[in-house]
Amino acid sequence: MEIGNQIKKHRTRLKWSQETLAENAYVSRQTISNWENGKSYPDIHSLLILGKLFNISLDELVKGDVETMNNEISKNEVKRFNALSWLLAAEYIIMLLSPLPLIKYLGWVGGAIWGVITAVSLFTAAKVEKLKKANDLTTYKEIKAYMEGKPLDEISAERIKKGSKNLMKAMFGAVSAMIGFTVCILVAWLLK
Repeated sequence: MEIGNQIKKHRTRLKWSQETLAENAYVSRQTISNWENGKSYPDIHSLLILGKLFNISLDELVKGDVETMNNEISKNEVKRFNALSWLLAAEYIIMLLSPLPLIKYLGWVGGAIWGVITAVSLFTAAKVEKLKKANDLTTYKEIKAYMEGKPLDEISAERIKKGSKNLMKAMFGAVSAMIGFTVCILVAWLLK
């Protein structure tokens, strides 16, 4: 991403330190450093503030990054993320339902098998989190939407809508966990 180079170039042109830019952009100095080093990407509101501070257009500030952003939100990445998410959900269900039967019928070998299932589930969860962090899809989508002329209110409304979907997913996960726990208790009771 070129945004880090652009921020550093315009900051040094103004002879501002990272601290000065951070104060004017309402972020921390560490955030400025992360942007300049490519560790994170500014959200749409921060980009607008930076454009105003540097007296440049958003197009100029993110030049070179728009094509990269388009690649970041490619359908293949979204499909991969969704596939990993479904795989993780299936692994969690297996992890919840399998310990009692495995241990009951296979003893310590069943416990070892369940340990492997748990390890695979944790590995998949780590992959999902890494993919989420590496492809900050919400931020890139917001910037792309803004570049296409969508008003910020519409972009913010989409973020709120996505937040509601995430809450629903969390609630679904909690209900699923409760159902899984109940099924495990029933299986244990039936196996007695």
